[in-house]
Amino acid sequence: MKPVPIGETLLARGLITADQLRIALIEQDACDAPLGRVLVGLGFLSEATLRDALGEALAHPSVDLSAVLPDPEAIALVPLALARRHHVVPVAYDSEGRRLQIATADPFDLMMLDQIGAQLDRAARVDPLLAGEAEIARAIERFYGFRHSIEGILDELEAGGQTLGPAGDTDARHPLVRLVDALIAEAAKQRASDIHLEPEISCLRVRYRVDGVLRQARSLHRKYCAAIAVRVKVMAGMNIAETRAPQDGHIALSLHGRPLDLRVSTMPTLHGENIVLRVLDRNTGIVPIDGLGLGDEAVDTLRLMLARPEGLLLVTGPTGSGKTTTLYSMLGAINAERVNIMTLEDPVEYPITGLRQSSVGEASRLDFPGGVRALLRQDPDVLLIGEIRDGDTAEMALRAAMTGHQVFATLHAASALAAVPRLVDLGLSPTLLAGNLIGIVAQRLVRRLCRSCREPYAASTREATLLGAEGDVTLWRATGCAECGHTGYRGRLAIMELVRFDAEMDELVAYGATLGELRRAAAARGFRDLADDGAQRVLTGATSLDELARVVDLTARMA
Repeated sequence: MKPVPIGETLLARGLITADQLRIALIEQDACDAPLGRVLVGLGFLSEATLRDALGEALAHPSVDLSAVLPDPEAIALVPLALARRHHVVPVAYDSEGRRLQIATADPFDLMMLDQIGAQLDRAARVDPLLAGEAEIARAIERFYGFRHSIEGILDELEAGGQTLGPAGDTDARHPLVRLVDALIAEAAKQRASDIHLEPEISCLRVRYRVDGVLRQARSLHRKYCAAIAVRVKVMAGMNIAETRAPQDGHIALSLHGRPLDLRVSTMPTLHGENIVLRVLDRNTGIVPIDGLGLGDEAVDTLRLMLARPEGLLLVTGPTGSGKTTTLYSMLGAINAERVNIMTLEDPVEYPITGLRQSSVGEASRLDFPGGVRALLRQDPDVLLIGEIRDGDTAEMALRAAMTGHQVFATLHAASALAAVPRLVDLGLSPTLLAGNLIGIVAQRLVRRLCRSCREPYAASTREATLLGAEGDVTLWRATGCAECGHTGYRGRLAIMELVRFDAEMDELVAYGATLGELRRAAAARGFRDLADDGAQRVLTGATSLDELARVVDLTARMA
C-alpha cells in the first residue's frame, strides 16, 4: 500500500497545526507507531475526524461504528478469535448478494481479507470499510458476547430482571439498549416505514407499518414501557423528564452499511407515552422518474410539465401516499448546475446534493409563508414548498409562480381536479390561477403482488365490468409465502392521475368552471383518473382488485 501523507492532508484542511504535526512526528520516531494513532493519542484530533480524513485521502468508504446496529447474521460469520486477531468488526451481511461488510483500520490488508473470506463460501465477497482502531475495539466488545436477537434479549431480561437507570443507561451492552436496537433493526429488515410502540393496560404493543399496512410484530411486558421510552428519548435527544407533553426528535443510525434516519414522535396517552418512529431510508427514498413505475404516457406527460419554465405544479394525496418521493423525483430530473433549486420542508427528509434545503418549525423560527418570502430573496429558479396548508402559504406560492419561478408543492385534496376549488377555497383568485398552473398530480400507493406466490383466477362478470374489461379476464390474487412474510404482497407502486393545463383549461379555471366541467375537458385530452390507472395495474397482475379497492373509491363504477 502506498503511504498516505495523512499529516499533510490534515494540515491542509486545518484539522491540526504545523506545531502539532511537528510534535507528533517526533513522538512517532520514538514509539514507531502510525502517525494517525499518535495524533489521536496526543489529543490533537478525534478518532472520528482521523477516520473521515483517511477515508477521503484513500478514496475509501468509512463507517462510524458508534451508530451501527449489530447484524447477528454478519457476526455469526466471523468468529470472535478471528475478529480480535485481525482487529475487524463484521458490519452487515447481504445474503442475496453474498457480500460481507467488515470494519477495519487497514482496508488494504490482503492477508486479513483472505482469511476472513475463507470463512465464507466461494461466491461470497468481503467489502472492507475504514474505521478507527479504538472504535473497532469498542465495537468488538459491544457486538460479541451478547445476544442480539429479540427472543434472546427477552430471555436475558427475564432471567436477570435488569432495568434501565434514570438516565437511560447509554451502555450498549445493556439488554434493554440492545432490545431497542434489535426492534429498529428488525423493522428496517422488514422494510417498515414506521415503528409504533403502543402502551396498553397489560402490555407494550409493537407494530410495524410495512407497505402502508400496520402489522403486529411483538407484544412485550408492560414493565418495559417506561424503560424503552426513556431509551428512545435518549437516542433522539429528547427531554427524558418530560412525559406529559408531546416531543419530537431525530435518530441517525447505520444498518447494513446504509444510513438510516428516524423521526421520533411521542404522545402522552392514558397508559403511557405512545412512540412512533418514522424510518427514512435515504437509499430508497429518492428514485428517478422512470423508476416510479409509471406508464410511458404518464412519464411523457410528467416530463412535459417539467419542461414549462414557470408556474405552479401540485402533487396531491393523503399522508403516506408518496407525494414527497414524487416531488424529489421531479426535482432530481431538473437538478443541474445552471439551476438554483431551494426547498422549504417540514422537516427535510432526504438530503439531496445540489439543493439548498431548509426546515420550517419552532427550532428554526420559520413558517411556510415567511420561509417563501425569505427564499424569494435568494435568487431561486425553482422552489419546493413542502405543503400548502393555509391561505398565506398559497398566496406566496402563487406569487412566486407569477414572478417567473417554477414552484412545486403538495396539497391535500381528494383528486387532481379537486385541487382547483381547494385553492380557491384558500383564498386564491381563479383569474390569477389561470395561466399559472402547470399541472396537478394526484397519487395513491397500492401494494404490489408478490411474484413468488400470486395466484391467477378467472374474473367474475362483475369484476370484469368493474375494471372496464370485456370477455374472459384473468386476474391475480394474494396468497402468501415466506418471501413476502405471508402477506401476499411485497413492495408498493404508485397509481396516478395527471392533469396538464393548457389555454382551454386555463380559461375554464378563470371562469370558475365546476368540477364536472373541468373533468369533461380533461377527459377530452385523454385524462385517466386513479380508478382507471389502478384498473390497468390490476389487469396486468401488478396488484389485486382487493388492494385497489382498499385505497381508491370504486363505488362509482358499481352503479
